[in-house]
Amino acid sequence: MRQRVVGRDRRRRPKPRQRRVLVTGAGTGATNNLVRSLRAGGPSLCIVGCHSDPFFLRKSSAHHNYLLPARHHPGFARALRYVVERAKIDVVIPTTDDDVRLLSDLRAEFGGRVFLPCAKTIALCQDKYALSETLRDRGVPVPTTWAVTDLGMVEELFRRLHATPRLWCRSRHGTGSAAAIPVTTPAQARAWMSYWDEVRGVPITAFTLSEYLPGRDFACQTLWNAGTPILAKTTERLSYFGGRNSPSGTSSIGGLHKTVNVPHVVETSLTAVHAVDPLASGAFSVDLKEDATGRPCVTEINVGRFLTGTPIFDLTGKHNMSLTYVHLALKERIDIEHVYDVVEDYYMIRDLDAMPDVFHADSLHDGIEDARVMKTRKKG
Repeated sequence: MRQRVVGRDRRRRPKPRQRRVLVTGAGTGATNNLVRSLRAGGPSLCIVGCHSDPFFLRKSSAHHNYLLPARHHPGFARALRYVVERAKIDVVIPTTDDDVRLLSDLRAEFGGRVFLPCAKTIALCQDKYALSETLRDRGVPVPTTWAVTDLGMVEELFRRLHATPRLWCRSRHGTGSAAAIPVTTPAQARAWMSYWDEVRGVPITAFTLSEYLPGRDFACQTLWNAGTPILAKTTERLSYFGGRNSPSGTSSIGGLHKTVNVPHVVETSLTAVHAVDPLASGAFSVDLKEDATGRPCVTEINVGRFLTGTPIFDLTGKHNMSLTYVHLALKERIDIEHVYDVVEDYYMIRDLDAMPDVFHADSLHDGIEDARVMKTRKKG
């Protein structure tokens, strides 16, 4: 007869439920980067992907994938709710500006499953000119910028911005430096805006002209909770993905990033986010470029989502930013002593059809034989 053990609780404690995350845009490079980062930081996470394009969805690295209607389809919201409920999703993470706006509009239907800034903040940050004006009014350094209302005012704007030999012409909306180009004459600016208006359907009133910033190009990715900065990391863009094939020669998508220690850039970034939303929550990724004096100026804030190159922010330093975002969204306890998680001399290289490679400068030449200097035999 088996004896009963007295004083010992033999009941098994239930295992905590596996956390389940839904990422939009599954199968794209940006989302697959995010999935890799989440797995690196939280291998126990179940990651679910969704997309309205089955061709992209085939490339998804998520554990499970769902095909949705196009985001403008009347059945989109119902299908997304179905995925969230069926897959028992805890957190939904948007990966594009469109997805940020859409989830913001639907946040009431998903309760605490979204971790986004308020709708007003999202609208402000996604309008680059409105953001620039707001930051300038609140003392945050930004490039001098003017909105274009018609082509007839271009000469006057060049006179107002006469201090710089070239100007930056770009759309108030969009990502990846789309519709952006440096110009040196009013004729170039008019021709560029006319092309986008006539061929691409972007109206003249969507454009701005601003001073051209010639200095270093920084990205500062930050996380916030109820107005408190939680985590910040910085990189410098050393080259641009597809930059040589772009009229602008640049892009917000870096081809080569380097982690850098720039506390003044972080200070400017945190000040900018607090200026647009004193109760900021979620992800705010700030782009900055130095003016002719070396002062970093905010050029845009990618709100509610991570940058496409998030692996360099997640796979270096003490804290994985993507996983920290999930913990914040779930209102879980986090232990971060210093907001600025700085580590220097890590690089990330990106190219078409290749996974991003993140490595320290010390390992740059690992596995490489240097054939640049060849030894030759002495004659005679």
